[in-house]
Amino acid sequence: MVIKVVTDSTSDIPAPLASELGITSVPLYVQFGSESFRDRADITENEFYTRLVTDPVHPTTAQPSPQDFAAAYDSIAGGADGILSIHISEKMSGTINSAQQGAKLMKHFVPVEVVDSKFTSMAQGLVVLAAARLARTAKDLKSAAAAARGFVDDIHLLVLFDTLKYIARGGRIGRAKALLGSILNVKPLLSIKDGEFVPVGQVRSRVKGIDRLFELARNASNNIAELAVIHSTTPDEAQMLANRIGEFLPADKIHIARFGPVLGVHGGPGVIAVAFRLKA
Repeated sequence: MVIKVVTDSTSDIPAPLASELGITSVPLYVQFGSESFRDRADITENEFYTRLVTDPVHPTTAQPSPQDFAAAYDSIAGGADGILSIHISEKMSGTINSAQQGAKLMKHFVPVEVVDSKFTSMAQGLVVLAAARLARTAKDLKSAAAAARGFVDDIHLLVLFDTLKYIARGGRIGRAKALLGSILNVKPLLSIKDGEFVPVGQVRSRVKGIDRLFELARNASNNIAELAVIHSTTPDEAQMLANRIGEFLPADKIHIARFGPVLGVHGGPGVIAVAFRLKA
């Protein structure tokens, strides 16, 4: 049984890791006015974040089209018995709908199972990674999809935002809008529950916020199967946090990833997060 795995660019899976596991990623779009860029394909992270803070036009995002998904599915259909397609929370994007429609437009008939990760970034990515490994020995597509949905329940995420102004502009703030009236310079901590952002708390300094990310990981360390530190514009900070976590978690279980342009539209610069999957 050969099952191919597809995700979208909001999963933020580092390219070498995706290549190693044979994961195909369909890019979303970033738009600055009339200019449209495929996430990471037509615009790099550095190019995007530089433009985000210098361009007077605030960017928007768009999901892939059904045709984009059909082309991606067809490109890997040869030799496949099924395709497992795992995507950003349905409450955050219409990407899943495009994936479902794209499956109907394929030139090759290969069954496709579309799974809502109920997360985004590497919280979604960790579901994809676990599913890709399992797919190598799965007996059938239905059981692989069921396992992927089971992994969703094992995901934990905590995100430290430098500001909520970008996520408020993008309309993805969910229940975290309660924090919009917060005191100036207070740093909000958010998670995702039932597919949308929810407030977890706020801290008075960035250092304290990063300590909260560390403590979340440390408190669950005995049960963590795999973890990711994700940042938008602070690689040194992310590496330092990963090194701290490495004191109690093997290095091969820790990934460092970057929020790509699409998520950068909503998060802005200075975002750092920890996501992990618990052992079954």
